[in-house]
Amino acid sequence: MAQTRHERFGLEWRPDFIRRLLDLDFEVSDLIKVEEVHEGAEHVIRAELPGIDPEQDVELTVSGGVMRLVAHRTEKAERKEAKGYRSEFRYGEFVREIALPEGAKESDIKATYHDGILEVRIPLGEIEKEHVTRVPIKHTA
Repeated sequence: MAQTRHERFGLEWRPDFIRRLLDLDFEVSDLIKVEEVHEGAEHVIRAELPGIDPEQDVELTVSGGVMRLVAHRTEKAERKEAKGYRSEFRYGEFVREIALPEGAKESDIKATYHDGILEVRIPLGEIEKEHVTRVPIKHTA
């Protein structure tokens, strides 16, 4: 099913994002935290994903200039404490969508995972210059 997009203030707001913003239990910490940087001819995205198995718990896809990162963290059921239990860990599905820069070579993207950090390297190609065609205007009387 295609997601519809709403535009306001020059930004695209996806309905699922709007629903999460309106959810009373939503916290910024629910999002996957990322950093982005240009390194030479590559755009690098690093995402904090501690405590997961990247081969089983992460899905990374790219389509239409958008990278979609979905991570799953499951709660361990074992409780050894006799006096109670408290957890501030987040469990469930975490999703982050990131627009790729112009010139991104989607077919050459590489991803690695080390010490709880997912690193995605996106090679950048030449940005096609916009071709401008001047249209002549005829003056009629």
